Amino acid sequence: MKTDDIGSNSDYAEEAFTFEQTGELSGNVVLEFGAPWCGHCQAANPAIKEAITERAGLRHIKIYDGKGKPLGRAFKVKLWPTLILLHNGNEVARLVRPLRSDEVREFISEVD
Repeated sequence: MKTDDIGSNSDYAEEAFTFEQTGELSGNVVLEFGAPWCGHCQAANPAIKEAITERAGLRHIKIYDGKGKPLGRAFKVKLWPTLILLHNGNEVARLVRPLRSDEVREFISEVD
């Protein structure tokens, strides 16, 4: 499991958590569903990285998604990348295919 890892696009964890375990995460967490070969994920990576690095203490977990991956299906992820903002295990916001860091900042501000 890789957490707080906003480095390269290849840093996706295969099966970081079960859906039930995400409900037990405390504080603010961004789950990023995608794939390292996805062009949309590669295009969004700089904006996501910029906005998330500005928020000290915000956990960022990149999850490798695809056909048959249960966590993505449980969250009803359809497009990549999809960012899901959790507060104490509850979804408070969702952002699909961001391209600008201001979009990601606004998304993150949902827990302020």
